Amino acid sequence: MNFLTDNFGFLISFNMIGTLAIDLISLYIGLYIKNNSKFFNKFGIPAPVIGGILFAVIHLIIKQLGIGTIKYDTTLQDPFMVVFFTTIGVGSSIAALKKGGKLLVIFWLLSGVMTFMQTVIGVGVAKITNIHPLYGVLAGSVSMSGGHGSAGAFGKTVEQLGVMGASTMALSSATFGLLAGGLLGAPLALYLIRKNDLKAVNIVGKDDVNFEEKFSYQNITADELLKHIAVLSIIMMIGTSFSSMLKSYFDLALPSYVGAMFVAIIFNNLNVKYSFINLNRNLIDILGITSLNIFLSMALISLRLWELASLAVPMFLILFAQVLFMAFFTSQIVFKAMGKDYDAAVMVSGMCGSGLGATTNAMLNMGEISERHGYTVNPYLIVTLTGAFLIDIFQMPVIIGAINMFK
Repeated sequence: MNFLTDNFGFLISFNMIGTLAIDLISLYIGLYIKNNSKFFNKFGIPAPVIGGILFAVIHLIIKQLGIGTIKYDTTLQDPFMVVFFTTIGVGSSIAALKKGGKLLVIFWLLSGVMTFMQTVIGVGVAKITNIHPLYGVLAGSVSMSGGHGSAGAFGKTVEQLGVMGASTMALSSATFGLLAGGLLGAPLALYLIRKNDLKAVNIVGKDDVNFEEKFSYQNITADELLKHIAVLSIIMMIGTSFSSMLKSYFDLALPSYVGAMFVAIIFNNLNVKYSFINLNRNLIDILGITSLNIFLSMALISLRLWELASLAVPMFLILFAQVLFMAFFTSQIVFKAMGKDYDAAVMVSGMCGSGLGATTNAMLNMGEISERHGYTVNPYLIVTLTGAFLIDIFQMPVIIGAINMFK
């Protein structure tokens, strides 16, 4: 860490290790705030988002008052980002899709329409408000159905194309989406249930729908850890090289994690069929969650919120339009297409959560409905599978195509 002072105030510059330390401090402050706040727990705001934005706001105040500025070395951000998305790919399974049947296919196709329309709305409002169309792409599917992970990755890609404040725009939009998804999902589903006098059929217990993720920290040895790191590293090497090749030969603006995630999906499904190597699913999940927390915290503490000043009104209009679209799309189209029954209403709350925020939001929304009216299996299976990786099959081509169209 370097500390300098001049007529313009102090400058604190953190190196790579110092940035990681501040990153983890912000993460645990966020965790403490979340655990002691009913509001943040209710809306499922992740600890990295709480702590990271708190640090970014403090930096904004310090800078605007002319006291000083802070610089972070975010070299480690990209590697942790790639690890997280690789674990998502390794967690995919074609065999799991067969359990969802016809309703899963319908919900998946509707999610594809949703992600396309989010990008269309974002770009359309951006053009109306005379800001760069790529801001609209970022405030569309990237940050809405993509969440903070996608926002951090594609925001950085768009910044490298010369669009100032892209990461800040994307991550701020994703934070808004988390709140909006939590506020909209459960009330809308409860309204549909009351209006149509819907009743739950084939009620099961909470544990039968895997409402809470469980992670085992037992029986993990150094050899086991190294084996999984090696597998992930090889997948990431091949995948990121593929992304780089597409950039070089086809001039595609493509985040490095996209290639890694799709190579991981191919590897996992081949591994399921031919059993190359025995992977510990809990350990993969632990590595993924750890990487996501570090990546998100690092992306958020380094937000330059002052860059949003000229984008505040256009960003609000885009996000407001996204919420209106989601309310209409889920209540008038998704609800009817999924059968207009109790499960369909629960899936409406789930799509609002994952379509505006994250799969965690979807689970919280569906849990709120289920606690009142009963747990059923289909909504959890369908929404989770779609939000976890299926939506990427539609989302990635839409986002990548839009970025390359307007760059």
